[in-house]
Amino acid sequence: MNSPRTKLYRDKHNAKLMGVCSGLADYTGIDTIWWRLGLIVLSISLGWPILAYFVAGFILNKKPPHLYRDEGEQKYWQRVRQSPHRTAREIRAQFRDIDRRLASVEAHYVESNPRLNAEIERLR
Repeated sequence: MNSPRTKLYRDKHNAKLMGVCSGLADYTGIDTIWWRLGLIVLSISLGWPILAYFVAGFILNKKPPHLYRDEGEQKYWQRVRQSPHRTAREIRAQFRDIDRRLASVEAHYVESNPRLNAEIERLR
């Protein structure tokens, strides 16, 4: 089952008409103005994108009101939707960095405490 944060929604809160362009902006991280300009240009030149807009407006669910806690979480989920593998690599790198820093703190604490160091060596 997909997370609600990885689905495309209509964003009625930031909408001008039905919320499709603002939903696409939320989903992709591309500013709403570019989606709207693209829709206008394509609708004028091709005609059918305006029909696709209204179909999407009726098919897509409304964005839940409290989908993200803050803007940082929204940006995180946009990165996940754009490149899940890159996001997973970034998270692994962050955990490796935390592990390295904890090991450094542990080494410093053990080196400065001879009794603890002796106890650890005795347990090995």
